[in-house]
Amino acid sequence: MSGKKKVQSNTKPKLHPRNPHRKRYDFKKLIESCKELAPFVIKNDFGHESINFFDPKAVKMLNTALLKHFYEIGFWEIPPQYLCPPIPGRADYIHHIADLLGASNNGEIPTGEQVKCLDIGVGANCVYPIIGNKTYGWKFVGSDIDPKSANAAKKIADSNPSLKDKIEIRFQKNKKNTFRGIIKQGEQFDLTICNPPFHTSLEEATRGTNRKLKNLTDKKPTETVLNFGGQNNELWTKGGEKLFIKTMIQESKDFAKSVKWFSTLVSKKANLNAIYDALQKVKAKEVKTIPMGQGQKTSRIVAWTFQ
Repeated sequence: MSGKKKVQSNTKPKLHPRNPHRKRYDFKKLIESCKELAPFVIKNDFGHESINFFDPKAVKMLNTALLKHFYEIGFWEIPPQYLCPPIPGRADYIHHIADLLGASNNGEIPTGEQVKCLDIGVGANCVYPIIGNKTYGWKFVGSDIDPKSANAAKKIADSNPSLKDKIEIRFQKNKKNTFRGIIKQGEQFDLTICNPPFHTSLEEATRGTNRKLKNLTDKKPTETVLNFGGQNNELWTKGGEKLFIKTMIQESKDFAKSVKWFSTLVSKKANLNAIYDALQKVKAKEVKTIPMGQGQKTSRIVAWTFQ
C-alpha cells in the first residue's frame, strides 16, 4: 500500500464556466437554505461532507436544497419513482444553449420574457424551465406524454410565485408526435430543448443505472437501486435515443418557421452520424454540435436551424 490519502477535486472543470455548480457542494450553506437536508449529510471516503447516493430520499433532498439555495424554489415535489435529475448537468445544457442564442445575437445572450423556449419531455421535475427562467428570465412551455409528469410539473410551476405565468405545461396526447399538437398555429419559439430517453429497453436502462452506481461507489451493485428514479418513458423508448431524435428531426422541418433553433442532448457518440444524416435529409441550414462534460461522463448538444 502506498499510504497516500485520497484527494477529491474541489471543482468540476468540465462544467460550463457560468455554471454555479462547478464547486464541490457547500453543505453548510445548503443546510442553511434547507434544514431538512442535515440528517442526510455524511462524511465520504475523502473526509468531505456528502450524501449517500444509494438513498433516493437523500438524492431528492439534495436536489430540493440546490433548487432552494441557487434558484429560490420553495416548492419542489416529484411523485415516487419519477426521475430525480442531477442539477449540475441540467444547468450545463441551459448555459451552453444560452451561448448558442448569444452567438446569433451579436454575442449578447438574450434575456427576459421575450425569449421563449419549449422543453420537450419536461418531466415531473420541471428542472430545465426552472433553471432557464431563474437564470435568464426566459419563458417556457414544457410538454410531456405522461399526464402524471405534466400534472406534477404544473404543480411546481403554479406553487412557486416567482414562476407563475413564466412556465406553461402542455400535455402531448399523441405519443408519436413531438411538436405537433404542442406548438400552436402562429406561435414562435427561439429555442427547443430535449433530454431524450437514452435506452432502447428496460434491461438496457437497468444496466445503465448499475453502471452509474458503480461509478459512484467503485463497487458492483448487488441490486439495482433507482436512486435517480425514472419511469419507462423517461429512461427508454423503442429504438432508443437515435430513433427518438431522428423522428424529432423529421417533424422539425414542418415547424421550420416557428422555431429559430431546435436542440437535443445526444448521450451516445455512436448515434451522431445517423443524426447528421437525418439533418442533411431535412435540409437544415446550420447544424452545431456543442460538447459537454461532467465528471467521467461526456455528452453533447446537437442544435439545428432552418432559418
